[in-house]
Amino acid sequence: MFKTNEGTVDRALRVVLGIALIVGYFINPDGAYSWLYWIGIIPLATGLIGWCPLYSVFGIKTCKTKH
Repeated sequence: MFKTNEGTVDRALRVVLGIALIVGYFINPDGAYSWLYWIGIIPLATGLIGWCPLYSVFGIKTCKTKH
């Protein structure tokens, strides 16, 4: 359905960042802007899927392509 446009390092960093943000919510759930931690779902999902919609819009690829 979607062509992969994220490389291995990019995907790993997105997954780690997403998990860290979500865990941050559970560490500090009563903070004034604690709901912002849930933005971590976006990098987590794109890292797991391997496809970033913004990369597609701008024509960016961080993965190795087969020639």
